[in-house]
Parts: sequence; C-alpha cells; structure tokens
Amino acid sequence: MTPSFEFRALSRLALATLLVVTAGCASNDSDELKGSAEKLYADAKEDMASGAWATAIKALERVEGRAGGGLLAQQSQLDLAYAYWKSSEKAQALATLDRFIKLNPSSPGLDYALYLRGLINFNEDLGILGAVAGQKQSERDQQASRESYQSFKQLSDQFPDSKYTPDAKLRMDYIVNALADYEVHVARYYLRRGALVAAANRAQQALTVYPQTPATEEALFILAEAYDKLGLNVLRDDAKRVLAQNFPNTKFSSTQSVIEEKAWWRLW
Repeated sequence: MTPSFEFRALSRLALATLLVVTAGCASNDSDELKGSAEKLYADAKEDMASGAWATAIKALERVEGRAGGGLLAQQSQLDLAYAYWKSSEKAQALATLDRFIKLNPSSPGLDYALYLRGLINFNEDLGILGAVAGQKQSERDQQASRESYQSFKQLSDQFPDSKYTPDAKLRMDYIVNALADYEVHVARYYLRRGALVAAANRAQQALTVYPQTPATEEALFILAEAYDKLGLNVLRDDAKRVLAQNFPNTKFSSTQSVIEEKAWWRLW
C-alpha cells in the first residue's frame, strides 16, 4: 500500500463532507463560519498534496474548531492524523486517531481510521541501532506489531466489505509470521545461552500461539534440542517425530545446529 493511495483514499470522504456541510448551512453567520473552515481545509489539502506537512497541520488543527463537530471536522481529524504520521509524529497521530474512534463510532471514515492506526504501527521504523546492527523485524520488541494486528482485526471484523480490509488481512498474516519469528528468535537466544527451559518454553509458545507459520520448523528443532540437553528423551523424540512428519526435508539437523555461532550473533 503506497502513501499515494492512502492520500487519495481520503478524497472521496472529503468531497462528500464538503457537499453535506455546504447543503446544511442555515444562516449567514453559519455560512461565514463554515466558509472559513472550508477555506482553511482547502488550503490544508493543497499543503498536504505538496508535502508541506507542518503547514497543513497548523491549518487542520484550526479547521476542527471552526467546523463545529460536523463531517468536515471529522475529515480534518483524519487528515491531521495522516499529516502527523508523515511528519514522524507517531504519538500525536495515534492520539488523534484514538480520539476520533472514541468520539465518532458511526462515522463514515471509521474504517479508514482503524486502517490508518494499524498502518502507523505496522510501519514503525527499526531505528538507527537496528539498521547498524542489521536487526530484523523479528528481533525487536513486537508491541507495535501486536497493536497493529488488533487495529487491522477490528477493521476486518467490523467492516468486512471495506476497501481497506483486503490489505489489512494481508498485513495481519505478515504480522503473525513476524510474531512467530520473534518467539523463535528468543528461543534461539536462550538455547545458545544454555537457558534450556526458557528456550523450550518460547519454542512451545511459537508452536501453540502461532501454528502453521514458517517459523514452525525451527521451533520444533529448538524444542527437540532443548529437551535433548535437558535429558527429556521422550519429549525430545516426540518433537523430532513431529518435525520429521511435517518437514521431511528439514534443513535443521544435529550436524547443522541452530546453536552454532554466526557472525551476526556476535553483536549480542
């Protein structure tokens, strides 16, 4: 999903908003106030289109107060959250969306609000330390991924026919795989450090909570390795049997153990 699609997706609701607001004017004073809000909003949209996010944010923050809680105010909140996100103000963007979702449970833009909230957490940057260390997504704390998953799930449950739902479901699948990878990453870390019970527990967590993911193969192998070193031969044999049944051509074996040192691991 490209930023340009996200931006264009706002335009339909924006157009409907402007039509409803214009049709609903009842007095000269109201016309003047709403006209002022519409002018501010139009200017903000131009700033957003040109990437002038800071200027757009200032205008959008003023629109909400002048629009009087109507559809234009709702649209400005969604645009404001998007502009905050593009300005790398993640906390402000999420706070704006949370407020929107709480105050506008029947808004025509609610599905987009849920989608954008999921997208912001989904795209959280690894940061410079992750880039320097070659850190993968599965090797960092996964709280943002879990929050992203919950937003996408709420979207797909409440709005199964939303145009954003198909993409949200794809991202949910990706997140599940990443969370399973994270559990295996931690299990691998514990195994290499000799924390065998902890390694077995995290491998079991990956298998139980995130079954049928690409991480399942390594999770089974780590489980067998940990049980072997703990002297739990029956459990070891059970894990090996399941591994052989499901992955007859597994790349993991006792001669190519996951506990072998690799160059990237020395970063720990």
